Amino acid sequence: MDIFLSIAACVLALAGIAGCIVPAIPGVVVSYAALLCAALTDYSTLGATELWLWLAATAAVTVADLYLPAWMTRRLGGSRAGAVGATAGVFVGFFLFPPAGILLGPFVGAVAGELLNDRRDAARALKVGLGSFLAFAVGTGLKIAVAMAITARIVAEIWTATW
Repeated sequence: MDIFLSIAACVLALAGIAGCIVPAIPGVVVSYAALLCAALTDYSTLGATELWLWLAATAAVTVADLYLPAWMTRRLGGSRAGAVGATAGVFVGFFLFPPAGILLGPFVGAVAGELLNDRRDAARALKVGLGSFLAFAVGTGLKIAVAMAITARIVAEIWTATW
């Protein structure tokens, strides 16, 4: 069973890292599931405190990733239409123009949403679009950082068991 759990942990860890970029997969949550697989092995040294800390990091990054784009859009003077446009842009960009669409989608979506809301203020729309892009980049960076740290912990766990 340990071999199966170790393989599952590795596969889920890699899927978690990929999921940090692909909007359809909750990357950090999948990475945490990988950590749980590693924790269930007989050779695991992962304690309850460490698992709770990783769960807290997973929850914090997930919540930040959900609220950061809308918060940044509003902070830079954006409307609800800009926030909705940024969210739609992530998904449209992913499906229609991968991989560049993943990066440019939030920006284009926020600008389009703002221009639909108020065509007269293109400068504000660009500012909001840039803020949305930056929020997306920061959120993705945080997710990748946590997923990579979890993956490193899993690798360390499996590595020490094999030696």
